[in-house]
Amino acid sequence: MTTETTNIFGIRAIIEAIESGSTINKIYLQKGLRGELFYELNKLIKTKSLTTSMVPVEKLDRLSKNSNHQGAVAQISPVEFHDLETLIEQTVASGATPLFLLLDQLSDVRNFGAIIRTAECTGVHAIIIQKNGSAPVNAETIKTSAGAAFKIPICKVDHIKDALFLLQASDIKTVAATEKTEDVVYDIELNQPIAIVMGSEHRGINPSILKMVDYKAKLPLLGEIASLNVSVACGALLYETVRQRLS
Repeated sequence: MTTETTNIFGIRAIIEAIESGSTINKIYLQKGLRGELFYELNKLIKTKSLTTSMVPVEKLDRLSKNSNHQGAVAQISPVEFHDLETLIEQTVASGATPLFLLLDQLSDVRNFGAIIRTAECTGVHAIIIQKNGSAPVNAETIKTSAGAAFKIPICKVDHIKDALFLLQASDIKTVAATEKTEDVVYDIELNQPIAIVMGSEHRGINPSILKMVDYKAKLPLLGEIASLNVSVACGALLYETVRQRLS
C-alpha cells in the first residue's frame, strides 16, 4: 500500500474523510462560517478532537488555489493506494461477484472524481489507474467525488495491461466501453465477474488494450452528438450492471 499527502476542500468531502478514518492533520475554517453542514462538521471535529484554525477567506483561497472550498480546507495524510492482486484475492474469497473499474489514462480530475462517486454508489470493488498519465487523486478529485475517494479502494499499476492479465487470470471478464463495436452494452452479460474499462476523454481506450479484452460494448446514441462525457458513460454502464445484478 502506498500513500500521497494532499489538501482537500469542501465541507462534505472533509466530513467523509473524517468518518472514513483518514488521518487529518489540521482543518482550516473560515471565520464566521455558518450553516447546517458546518455544524455537522464542527460536531465531528469536537468528537474526534481534531486540530482546527479559524482563518480569513483569503487563506482558504490560497490553500485551495481559489477553488470552491465552501469555507473549509483540511490537510490530510494520506490517500491510500491498494495492491490490486490482494484486492482481487479478497474479493473472490468474499463470495461477492467481482466488479472492477479500469480507467485507461483518464486525465480530467473532475471526471475522475465523478466516476469515483458513481463507482462507490454502484458497489465497485476497486478502481484501477495507471501510474503515469492518469488524473491525480488531488483535492479537486476528492471534492468532486464527495469524499467517495476515501471509501473505495484505488489501485495504481505500471500499465493497464498488467491489471488485465491479473483480472483475466482470476476468471474476471473484461468489458471495454468503446464505439468501435456493433455490440451494445445491454447485450453483454454483466452479472458475471467483470471489469469495465473506460478510456481517456480524447482518444478513448488504447488499441492495444482493446485487443486484450473479452468484450467490447457501446451505448446507443440516438441524437446527433457523437459521444458522451466519459463520467456519464461510465455511470450508464455501471447502472446497467446494477440492473442486471438486481434482476
